[in-house]
Amino acid sequence: MNEKLKIRLGHVILEGELVSPENPIGLVIFSHGSGSSRFSPRNNFVARHLQGKGFSTFLFDLLTEEEDKVYHNRFNIQLLAQRLADTTRYLLTIPAIRSLPFGYFGASTGAASAIVAASVLPQHVRAIVSRGGRPDLGDDSLGLIDSPILLIVGELDQQVIMLNRQALEKIHATKSLKIVKGATHLFEEPGTLEEVAQLSGDWFLKYLTGRPSLRLEEPADRERS
Repeated sequence: MNEKLKIRLGHVILEGELVSPENPIGLVIFSHGSGSSRFSPRNNFVARHLQGKGFSTFLFDLLTEEEDKVYHNRFNIQLLAQRLADTTRYLLTIPAIRSLPFGYFGASTGAASAIVAASVLPQHVRAIVSRGGRPDLGDDSLGLIDSPILLIVGELDQQVIMLNRQALEKIHATKSLKIVKGATHLFEEPGTLEEVAQLSGDWFLKYLTGRPSLRLEEPADRERS
């Protein structure tokens, strides 16, 4: 199933695309970073990998075209998190997917909005993955989330690695930090985005469906409850 959705939230309409394989095992909702959109080639690459694993995916625009022209809106984490949470509530009304376990995939600032939204929807968000994210912008919500969270950062993205390590210390839920060798912030180097997709699929398989993943038994920077 491939369905384009228009979601009315108050005075705005957000556009997105829901893709579901046959007999999906979970739904992953994408929260993109500043200056990006539902058409992000990197997020779509990861989404296709997850679809191949049996997950439904939903990529959408957290801001309208007019809102996105206001630079401040792109970094308004509370606004973006509210949009993500409200969109999640809307998706919970769709019969074909509402019974699935839900997870979030956040990139850049989208990781912060995913963390904040998950903190207010603990009963619905079962797992989170952050790609090159800024979980530190999630602030007080870091200590409130119950969802197992995987932080993926490029080896050459030193400042973001530091910020992710600091955020990791504030998280009490099951957590892991994975460093992708040879990768910069956008994971443009050969094979690095594939590594992100594989790690993400493994995490969601384990924490959305409870299926074991051999790759997650490999040594990590840290993974603990």
